[in-house]
Amino acid sequence: MKVGVFDSGLGGLTVVNAIKDVFNGADIFYIADTAHAPYGVKSHEQILQRCIELTNYFIKEHKIEVLIVACNTATSAAIKQIRENFPFLIVIGTEPGIKPAIQNTKSLNVGVLATPATLKGDKYQTLVDNLSRNKEVKLFEQECPGLVEQIEKGRVLHNDTNEMLKNWLLPMKDNGVDTIVLGCTHYPLVSQAIKSIMGEGVNLIQTGEAIASRLISLSSQKGHTNLGDLKISICYTGELNINMVNMIFKEYEKQDEIMVRKCEV
Repeated sequence: MKVGVFDSGLGGLTVVNAIKDVFNGADIFYIADTAHAPYGVKSHEQILQRCIELTNYFIKEHKIEVLIVACNTATSAAIKQIRENFPFLIVIGTEPGIKPAIQNTKSLNVGVLATPATLKGDKYQTLVDNLSRNKEVKLFEQECPGLVEQIEKGRVLHNDTNEMLKNWLLPMKDNGVDTIVLGCTHYPLVSQAIKSIMGEGVNLIQTGEAIASRLISLSSQKGHTNLGDLKISICYTGELNINMVNMIFKEYEKQDEIMVRKCEV
């Protein structure tokens, strides 16, 4: 099975990392669209157009059967149109893990870290409205401008990054937040920094494992047996911090077999 995955940069590789642990018999083609990063500060129209361009590229160059939009912002802006334009594809989007956060919180205080575009998007607002009816929780929503750029530069342990996180997280800590939604696929890469501020007991909700499970379920309906080798190819459109790629896949025994190259999309 041929699977296309994209994000504005490195973040979506956290999704690929989760997929590789449970999915087999496939070629995974990943695009780090670094030339157009970050998506979170672009207009709805710009994000939608870029998502359509990337999908067309995957179909033309790799004959994909599955598309994974490994970006909360892009999912919010484009997933509906992608499904309408490409009905022959299995299309899987990414959305903040509000549901598991609400289910798991004990203090009823939940933090949400996300890009401005995600928090303002209709998809996020609808999700929150629907789920908050089931359990009365208080959401502490925080836009994180500049965090994606810090991660892309490999500054996950940099003092500036830590100060940014402190400014956003300490008010949550003071308000008894025990669960934080990582509403961007980049943010799991600063999980340790978040825990150092909030405490090791904080529950961090990310979406990689949920996407991997969804991929297994939907692909099996198409006859995929989930057996055989898995090949991963990464291409990037601008610049790519290869040290961060190595960090993401550091425990992957087949890391040397991952192909990384620049591409024109």
